[in-house]
Amino acid sequence: MKNIFLAGALSIATTASPLMANEGMWQPSQLPEIEDQLEDAGLEIDPDNLSKLTEFPMGAVISLGGCTASFLSPKGLVATNHHCAYGSIQFNSTAENNLLEKGFLADSFEEELPAAPGSRVYVTTELTNVTDAINDGLTSEMSGMERYKAVEKKEKSLVAGCEAEDGFRCNVYSFHGGLEYFLIKQMEIRDVRLVYAPSSHIGKYGGDIDNWMWPRHTGDFSFYRAYVGKDGMPADFSEDNVPYEPEHYLKVNANGVSKGDFVMVTGYPGRTNRYRTSAEVKNQFEWRYPTFRNVLHKYISIIEENAPEGSDARVKYASTLAGLNNAEKNWGSMIESYGKGDLLERRQQLEAELEAWLSDNPEMNEKHGDALAELDALIKENLKDQAVEMKKWGMNRDTLTATASRLYRLAIESEKPDAEREPGYQERDITRIKEGLKRMNRRWDATVEKALYKHFVAEYAGLPTEDRMQSYDTFMGIDSTFNVDKFNARVDWMFAETKLTDEQARLNWIGRSVDDFKQSQDPFIQLAVAVYDEKHQKELDDKEQSGKFKKLRPQYMAAIIDFYKSKNMPVYADANSTLRVTYGNVKGYSPEDGMFATPFTTLEGLAAKHTGEAPFNSPLEQLDLIKDKKYGDYEDPALNSVQVNFLSTVDTTGGNSGSPTMNAEAQFVGLLFDGVYESIIGDWDYNPDLNRSIHVSSAYMLWVMEHVDGARNLIEEMDVVR
Repeated sequence: MKNIFLAGALSIATTASPLMANEGMWQPSQLPEIEDQLEDAGLEIDPDNLSKLTEFPMGAVISLGGCTASFLSPKGLVATNHHCAYGSIQFNSTAENNLLEKGFLADSFEEELPAAPGSRVYVTTELTNVTDAINDGLTSEMSGMERYKAVEKKEKSLVAGCEAEDGFRCNVYSFHGGLEYFLIKQMEIRDVRLVYAPSSHIGKYGGDIDNWMWPRHTGDFSFYRAYVGKDGMPADFSEDNVPYEPEHYLKVNANGVSKGDFVMVTGYPGRTNRYRTSAEVKNQFEWRYPTFRNVLHKYISIIEENAPEGSDARVKYASTLAGLNNAEKNWGSMIESYGKGDLLERRQQLEAELEAWLSDNPEMNEKHGDALAELDALIKENLKDQAVEMKKWGMNRDTLTATASRLYRLAIESEKPDAEREPGYQERDITRIKEGLKRMNRRWDATVEKALYKHFVAEYAGLPTEDRMQSYDTFMGIDSTFNVDKFNARVDWMFAETKLTDEQARLNWIGRSVDDFKQSQDPFIQLAVAVYDEKHQKELDDKEQSGKFKKLRPQYMAAIIDFYKSKNMPVYADANSTLRVTYGNVKGYSPEDGMFATPFTTLEGLAAKHTGEAPFNSPLEQLDLIKDKKYGDYEDPALNSVQVNFLSTVDTTGGNSGSPTMNAEAQFVGLLFDGVYESIIGDWDYNPDLNRSIHVSSAYMLWVMEHVDGARNLIEEMDVVR
């Protein structure tokens, strides 16, 4: 689901300015540059307001650390996607009390349930350009490792200073491959509670079959609430905590949208690759996606075979399976779209045009030199061992191995001063590590994990001896001839002997010394100790490469930016999980010759899909309401029904899930939750004819809340515009 890609990946000969096609995931600070385009598209509020992170409406948009959300009431009520809250719904579910199956509604604050450990609400409070601070002292003579360490040291120093104030989380983000750096400060609300989630028969209606498809009829929404201490500051869960009172929240428009309406999405898109080179494009689509898609197929089948429908194990792996199925379908569309299109040829043409422009402009050629050639050489060097590394990836997929490795690494890092520790193992990270350890048993099953481990290590063991990890082979008893029975027996013994399956036992390892680990009799701890040195050397090699990229990627992007500036075309950065704004209009599309998809689906379309079997098993009370045309106050006269989902041209990607969709007056009109199948390749490319994002309409949300689930208490809490 996307809608952008500045001409940075399109040939100049065939591409108009991105400003003509509603393209772009814009940093809020860039919006004054496109003020005229926003107003022409239909924006009615002052565009300058959108560039102010702590003002309305941007101040109402928050991050969940992987998904986006927004405040919809002065009492900290948070709206996001059902699939974004899935982990918390799953965490509070058992086979006997399956909230995924029946849904959940708290009638009062006291009935709200703690979200899954580690759940957060991040409220952005400050953004600072720190490019000069990061670059100060960097030289072209530095080795990759020297550059990597220098940048990391400065980032940690900036973060430490920013987090001196308790209750805030800070991070340094790079833009344009490291051409710019920004320090972002966010209030980190740690007490997050589940308020309301419709049944999965609404929230995940259509399941993986309808995922990335249109028409869609999914009520992909849920509600959290953010809680803080009585002083208004973040605090750990406590019955004494009070709902957070945001400075800004969005009004909810009960009518949804109309065809052609201006809409904008503000959120935290994860990653896009609009400026990758042709060599990277070719490798990603012709090797990496197809190869890893085959791995995913097996991953999914092993889980399904060992966690039958209706079992407690299937409940535990519900969220994992949802993510794996989503990735599998995503990559399938990527491969299909690439095969039908000319992305590689256009990327190669762009590079040829860039080289020609540099040759024709001595000043620019002097400034940028051989940026593309040097980057291309580094990319090819970096990819040469990828087939071997893919096999090694499979051997590290089990939870117990990963848990033991992380605990041992924490012990090693804890011997250093905090500022010198590896990121992820500093004092600021201890709470998160503990929360991950607490979550494990609600998302882990021994039978499933052993099956995964045995399969993927057998794949790894097929590598030539010289390509394998010698320390791992020695510990696991793997030699040139892989003895499956012997290996499987050892795995069974390790699972039986380990104490890491017990939550308290895992937590007890925090704070232990390196010597304690070396003397442990726990087999997974012993494995972590045995392979550490060899794994750490690979990590150091990777950092050397990363440091080289930190030098060359910004040089390449500087050339790209100057190239487009010469054509008076503003350039936005690839998505990197920071706050972005994209705008467009409610609009259908033609997925293939002779077909046109209208921009709305309705209640009647939802009922027509009902089969009585998952994933098309709508609640019977909902079907009765539809049959009797009980639309309440949410009927769309143009549709003679209630709008369920709608399409728009906004540019979005993973991480945008849960982003509020706003109208021209910055009122909440729905939630972004997906994109159409044809637009999945938008992470890499842009097609204005096929790019469409999918939203759940605020009208359907309110209709379900009022008429199906009786969540009138929440409707009354919100400021609903009718």
